[in-house]
Amino acid sequence: MEGFSPLFLIHLGSLKIPITSSVLVQWVIIVILAVLAKIFTSGMKKIPDKKQTVIEIIVGSIQNLVDDNMGKEYSSYIPYVGTLAIYILVMNIAPVVVGMRAPTEDLSVTTGLALITFFLVQYNAIKKNGVGRYLGAYAKPAVPLLPLNIVERVVLPVSLSLRLFGNLTAGAVIIGMLYKGSWFSRVLVPVPFHAFFDLFDGSIQMIVFVMLTIMNIKVIAEE
Repeated sequence: MEGFSPLFLIHLGSLKIPITSSVLVQWVIIVILAVLAKIFTSGMKKIPDKKQTVIEIIVGSIQNLVDDNMGKEYSSYIPYVGTLAIYILVMNIAPVVVGMRAPTEDLSVTTGLALITFFLVQYNAIKKNGVGRYLGAYAKPAVPLLPLNIVERVVLPVSLSLRLFGNLTAGAVIIGMLYKGSWFSRVLVPVPFHAFFDLFDGSIQMIVFVMLTIMNIKVIAEE
């Protein structure tokens, strides 16, 4: 599959920043989600209407996910987990909505998301334990395991980014092969494949990414 070619360049002095379709789609998604968040959270009432009920169900589900898997002491991470889940899900199902490649088929996008989680995991571990205990955990349960423990930490963003990128790209490749077939395969066959790879698998990969994120935030801090 071809990579994401730059649509245009942004010039900052001598620096040229390529803007690909994955970046452009993300900008559109961010704007749409921000507008929807403003619309759905305005005019909140004690007795919720249908709009507010939907929002409360979503927020309640994310809160239960964090409380059940991390504990109530991690409630401050609910906004991050919720934003991450919604953002990745919308990116994964973008091909169905806008007919363009999902931004998560771009390795730079999944790597960026994985690095945010990686640094948040380390920040939380240092916040919970202090710098001394955080560094000391790398030598547990024995000092000779120090190199392996370092590799284990570094592998986290690699595995997160490649898992999300690989699964979304594999689905796109299969669908792309179907569109290159006969008129019958182009018209009828891709429909269930879009439903599976873009909607079902896209949702599953979002859940996997989010679950690995919340488990690593908790586990690394408690080692």
